[in-house]
Amino acid sequence: MTQQPTSDSVTERSVETVFRLESPRIIAAVTRTVRDIGIAEELAQDALVAALEQWPRDGVPDNPGAWLMATAKHRAIDLVRRRETYARKLAEIGRTLETTTPPVEPSAPDDIDDDLLRLVFTACHPVLSAEARIALTLRLLGGLTTPEIARAFLVPEATVAQRIVRAKRTLATKNVAFEVPYGPQREARLGSVLEVIYLIFNEGYAATAGDDWLRPALCEDALRLARVLSALMPKEPEVHALTALLELQASRSAARTGPTGEPVLLKDQNRSRWNRMLIARGFTALARAEAAGATTTTSGPGPYVLQATIAACHAHADSYEATDWPRIAALYAALAVRSPSPVVELNRAVAVSMAEGPAAALRIIDTLTTEPALRDYHLLPSVRGDLLLRLGRTEEAAAEFLRASELTQNERERHLLQTRAQKWTP
Repeated sequence: MTQQPTSDSVTERSVETVFRLESPRIIAAVTRTVRDIGIAEELAQDALVAALEQWPRDGVPDNPGAWLMATAKHRAIDLVRRRETYARKLAEIGRTLETTTPPVEPSAPDDIDDDLLRLVFTACHPVLSAEARIALTLRLLGGLTTPEIARAFLVPEATVAQRIVRAKRTLATKNVAFEVPYGPQREARLGSVLEVIYLIFNEGYAATAGDDWLRPALCEDALRLARVLSALMPKEPEVHALTALLELQASRSAARTGPTGEPVLLKDQNRSRWNRMLIARGFTALARAEAAGATTTTSGPGPYVLQATIAACHAHADSYEATDWPRIAALYAALAVRSPSPVVELNRAVAVSMAEGPAAALRIIDTLTTEPALRDYHLLPSVRGDLLLRLGRTEEAAAEFLRASELTQNERERHLLQTRAQKWTP
């Protein structure tokens, strides 16, 4: 007999779900008050503990996100009051903090009027290594767990955990202010910011772990951040290109899952379900990127321009087979020059398989099987299985699908791969 979940366990899951969705905004808002990202995260966790204690007893509030935010802010105010160095000042203003909204800080013409985006730029401070900036921001802004970030980077979990701890410690010891960067400082952090937004979207678009294939809230947050950044930096082609890429990718969301939430691969998607408004927005953003690049770039299109152009090729095509695969293969080759990585090569192999046939692609894939970064990457055996299937090597394909199912940590994806393995197992 199947045991039904208790009301307490249902409430606990509700608390954890709401916290995962709201924690980035809570941390960003609390950082304004305490001016320390590490402490802000601890206060957000304190609010979670309070919810786990109170909601099972008192019921889930009508607006759980606002409840968590208010609880964290009150704890932040209490903490600030207790700081001895500010005792006299806070004794005077502390009472009003509880009942009034903090005054709006004066804004410069190009200020970032968004706490989440402000926190992204703060976490991407140059005192941190590039790897630490991205890991910290994904943890705080994307709401990703350490294992999820490790999967995104294809590195051990312990490495990611150390990066996050050291990053928060560095920001605190260096007294990095929660502030808006301007001019050259903003430009110096832009690359890390774009990568963070991109990785947050990717985790929402194809979750590395859990029961769901999509996490729409992450996609929406990343897309909103990209749009805000585009308005802030209209002369940056890569900013517009990232926005274009996310708009075009997001346009497929409704077609990427079936009736019960199962993944639907690109070749099997009903393209009539692609969102035409998002596609139009993507084309517009890509045109802006190309126009900005024509006047500011002499080294050719950047990596996000190339990726957005690839996404546009898919959006223009009426079907998977009618896609301009030779052009996509060429674009991936150019991307491999600008941003070389084994994942780019894996994607290039897929395009080559459609442009030149599975045998040509398999030769590329086989060179990647010894790549350390892809050793536990489930998409490598998954793609290899597809190629072997097209070559009629069904038993080998089934073995690859089974191996891929054992590597993925997403339940929906695991079921899909197991089903494909069973179908072609003799």
